[in-house]
Amino acid sequence: ETSKEQPQNSIPFDEPGKPERQRRDAITNEGLAHFQAAYPGETLAKEDIFYYAYGLLHSPDYRKRYADNLAKELPRIPCVKTVADFWAFSKAGRDLAELHINYETVEKYPLQIIGGEANLTDADYRVEKMKYGKTGKDKDLSTLHYNTKITLTGIPLEAYEYVVNGKPALDWVVERQCVKTDKDSGILNDANDWAIETMNNPRYPLELFQRVITVSLETMKIVNALPPLGI
Repeated sequence: ETSKEQPQNSIPFDEPGKPERQRRDAITNEGLAHFQAAYPGETLAKEDIFYYAYGLLHSPDYRKRYADNLAKELPRIPCVKTVADFWAFSKAGRDLAELHINYETVEKYPLQIIGGEANLTDADYRVEKMKYGKTGKDKDLSTLHYNTKITLTGIPLEAYEYVVNGKPALDWVVERQCVKTDKDSGILNDANDWAIETMNNPRYPLELFQRVITVSLETMKIVNALPPLGI
C-alpha cells in the first residue's frame, strides 16, 4: 500500500523512483492490549504477538484440539497460561519465520549424486519431471530421480513430516519444479526458464530440493520442541 501520511507503528521502505511504501501492523491495538492484560508486567510488542501466533499455529496440540474448527473457520489465537510458554511460542515462531522466508538461502542438505557430479555441465541439470525411486511396487522416498543423468540418494525420511497444505513440502518442490503445459490456458510452465533467467542458476531446482530438506528438518526440530498447549 502507498500513503502520504505515515501511520503509527509503520516502517517506511524507500525505493528510488517509487512511491514510499508503508508497513502496517496486522495486530490491532485491542489485540495488543488483550495480550498485555494476560501477561501483566511483561513488555510485549505487536511483533512478539505476531510470532507467537505463527509458532502456535505450528503446534501439533493446537492443530489436533481445534481440527474441526480449523477446517471451517479462521483460526482463533488463545493466550497460553504461562508467560514462559508465551515466549517459547513467540521465539519458535520467529525462528520458523526466519526459516520459511529465507528458504532459498538456507544451507543445502548434502545428498549423494549417483555417479558423482564432477563431469556434469549446467545443461545436465535441466529438469523435466522429478520422480521418487521405487523398491518393488513401493515408493522409495530416500531416492529421487531428478532427470536421466542425475539420481539423488540419502533423503532423510523425517523430512517428509513437514506438511504444507496437506502434503510434504518436498512434494511441492517435485510437483512444481518441472516442465508442464497448463491444460486450460495452453501455457508452457518451464522451471528451467525461471532457474536460468531469474535465478541465474541452472541448478536451482535441484538445490531448492536440497534446501527444502533442510527447512523441513529444522522446522520439525522446532515444532517437536514446542511446549504443550496449556490454555
